[in-house]
Amino acid sequence: MTTAAGTERPDPYRLTPEDIKEPPQGWRGSLRFFGPGLILSAAIVGSGELIATTALGAEAGFALFWLVVVSTSVKVAVQVELARWTISTGQPAITGFNRVPPKLGRIGWINVLFVLMAVLKVVQTGGVVGAVAAACSVLAPIGGEPLGFTSLATWTTIVAATTIALLYSNRYRLIERGAVLLVGVFVLVTAAIAIGLPFTPLGYGADDVLGGLTFSIPAGALGAAIAMFGLTGVAAEEIIAYTYWCLEKGYARWTGPADGSDAWVRRARGWIRVMYRDALLSWLIYTLGTLAFFVMGAAVLHPRGLVLEGNEMIVTLSHMYTGTLGEGANFFYLVGAIAVLASTLWAALPAWARLNTNALAVLGVLDWSNMTARLRGIRAFTVVLPIVWGGTYLLVDEPVLMIATGGFVGGLFLLAEVVAVWYLRKHETDPRLHAGGRFHALLIISSLALGLVSVYTLLDALGFSIGG
Repeated sequence: MTTAAGTERPDPYRLTPEDIKEPPQGWRGSLRFFGPGLILSAAIVGSGELIATTALGAEAGFALFWLVVVSTSVKVAVQVELARWTISTGQPAITGFNRVPPKLGRIGWINVLFVLMAVLKVVQTGGVVGAVAAACSVLAPIGGEPLGFTSLATWTTIVAATTIALLYSNRYRLIERGAVLLVGVFVLVTAAIAIGLPFTPLGYGADDVLGGLTFSIPAGALGAAIAMFGLTGVAAEEIIAYTYWCLEKGYARWTGPADGSDAWVRRARGWIRVMYRDALLSWLIYTLGTLAFFVMGAAVLHPRGLVLEGNEMIVTLSHMYTGTLGEGANFFYLVGAIAVLASTLWAALPAWARLNTNALAVLGVLDWSNMTARLRGIRAFTVVLPIVWGGTYLLVDEPVLMIATGGFVGGLFLLAEVVAVWYLRKHETDPRLHAGGRFHALLIISSLALGLVSVYTLLDALGFSIGG
């Protein structure tokens, strides 16, 4: 298949017998086939962790430490089950969602909700662009004071243009390698600081952590907790995006067309096991990052009564580093903040470009199976989305609120994803590929948890007050 750039490469969304590859055995053999989860980690260890999780730690202290662990863990079973369907069928999530009845003309009800979520998620990702621009403006103001409109507008333009230029090719290998580079160093440094806090005047002890494992929510923190649940761990759009990364890595292509043979079942099981390991590694990475950010917010910002608000949140967050490492750490904090926030953009832009192009395909605007048409659509969104995100930020100018809004919208969509996962599991996933009893129990728990959060979010939006 020849791409628009004129180079030969296999179409990851087309399954042929020629592309079949035997799955590796064990963790060591699987390592070189990891990647989808690392891209997911780049998206996750970003705005949700640096801003939303830290804000919750600053607001509630250690009282919600337990929720961080639950939030990052409970969604994984739904993510993995949807990816299982993708590997067995060779199709991405939006295509599958469109087959869940009922339909409104050409489009299924879940994809109607997806379109609404995609529109509202523009606000969240605009907040990420704004947060990167704010960090850059503090580090190197242009045309005025740091965080002044001229400097912020200039840096917003630079961030949008740079993102477009770097990701226009949309090659999977480039996306994967860039994600690993951006997220790796900052997570390690942040985790080291969080672990080292007990040895500073701003330290925390075992009593703080144990007190945060009591499964309680302080009065007034429920709304922030729900928003954090929607943002941390695998968010609604990232559960969807993981199916595209699994396809582009090659898991389904190497499994081959679903001919129902014993050989196909064996290969599918093998590549699904690789996907399990990839998802587990991803979970370990983003859970470590999330816990580190929460601890820093709870141990450093909460005792000082510091709250993340507006563009000043970048300055407020710097106290987590200058308060533990001294004023000289501010430069390194800003560079790190730019890296971790940029990692969200690095993973979010190609993901949303694919999701939106697939949504246009189910509407009949283009042919998803045509690689040239698909790449043309993806590249068009790669140019348009950063411009829209940047413009939205300059219009709203409240990155913390914008990012929290995205968590709220994602929380609403989780129930639709749960419904889709169970429908596709029952009607389209070969029963021979179903997981065993323990995973089935985890999937039920995960589905119930996501469903309850989605229902709470909806009731709260309608004005019904539940809890404190």
